[in-house]
Amino acid sequence: MNAFDVRRAKISIIGIARSGVAAAQLLKSKGAEVFVSDSGTPEALQKEVQTLNNAGIACETGQHSEKVYDCSLMVISPGVPGNAPVVAEAQKRKIKVVSELEIASLFCRAPIVAITGSNGKTTTTTLIGRILGDAKKKHVVAGNIGTAFSSVVPGLAPTDFAILEVSSFQLDHIETFRPKISVILNITEDHMDRYDHSMELYAASKGRIFKNQEADDVLIYDVDDEWCLKEAALAKCRTFGFSVTKQLSEGAFVENDRLVTILDGKKTEIISCDQISIKGTHNLYDSMAAVLVGQLLGVGSASLRATLKNFKGVEHRLEFVREVEGVRYINDSKATNVDSVWYALQAFKEPIVLLLGGRDKGNDYSRLIALVRDHVKVVVAIGESADKVEMAFSATTSVVRAASMPGAVQHAKNLAKPGDIVLLSPACASFDWFRNYEHRGQVFKELVNAL
Repeated sequence: MNAFDVRRAKISIIGIARSGVAAAQLLKSKGAEVFVSDSGTPEALQKEVQTLNNAGIACETGQHSEKVYDCSLMVISPGVPGNAPVVAEAQKRKIKVVSELEIASLFCRAPIVAITGSNGKTTTTTLIGRILGDAKKKHVVAGNIGTAFSSVVPGLAPTDFAILEVSSFQLDHIETFRPKISVILNITEDHMDRYDHSMELYAASKGRIFKNQEADDVLIYDVDDEWCLKEAALAKCRTFGFSVTKQLSEGAFVENDRLVTILDGKKTEIISCDQISIKGTHNLYDSMAAVLVGQLLGVGSASLRATLKNFKGVEHRLEFVREVEGVRYINDSKATNVDSVWYALQAFKEPIVLLLGGRDKGNDYSRLIALVRDHVKVVVAIGESADKVEMAFSATTSVVRAASMPGAVQHAKNLAKPGDIVLLSPACASFDWFRNYEHRGQVFKELVNAL
């Protein structure tokens, strides 16, 4: 399929949410006959349904009826599992299934920079957007970060840049999606429930980001990550690595405590590492990837340096909320896997009261044991995975359980002493108690601000 064959085509969209509505509106504007279906309740989707009704787009809620299969193409939103019954049935009926990312890319006239990885996607995507904004280069930031790619495509010119955060779920269902620059930040255990507990399957999903890239395109990847190395070896495009542990002949690395790049043989000292505003090794990796993208898009080192000095990070990622009676409260709700928590625990020297748990995704907590022993005075186990969290850490440190987020914050307040850190870094999805990780972080912040 290309951007010109959708006129009068029957297309079903599964999942309303942000990307579903945006894809429906985009496809209808291109002449397609669109039907949107979501198994959620009419009450929960009232606003989205009204938007579709106002646009003259047919939809249903509460089920996926037989009508969803009356199509030549099915588009699925990122939240719809690739093994969902409705998707399996469509594939059984030989209906082509693609992601909203794929559909939007068919109509995108701007060069695409796509960023994926188990951790750091939002920070890096946001930082690249800030780098381009500070350099006065026209761009949009969209994708898995919160703004549907389909909603911004109509306004993009060939001279703009589309900066996209993309997830493995979106990449699972691409066919022609081709970024000008792709970035794989890292590949660590996550979403094992969706990938049959296979790191090979999960890594291959991430690697699809460069599947369609050609010789004049670029892949940027983490040389220190063994899974990234394995995937990058399959790329047909130019590749640039970044590393904290070794010096490279091309790419980004640390030399004499400075972030340095070598591109096409030209070496540039960008900034002293201690001047980068966002702290921690994980943020140094993210900064390296962002700097390489910025340089490849024509941003000078002085502008890059200024942005790195001033960029303060993103909401819900090691976000300082407030200090109460000598205790600092940190919102890291975006830490939805074990690796994110591993980095978070290393970011603080103070004793930590850790709020951990939620909807488990097949987590293996063994990697955290040593860090919890050294840094965490109490684990407050929350959400559906509280039993698993307690079982994982009860032999290592004190564990208490909370039946709600208000209860968790109150436990933390009672247990923390002046000089301690209260850290919400759950390692789990949020859908047991909350709409999404943003909602979880917002509730945590409201409770802390009410103390």
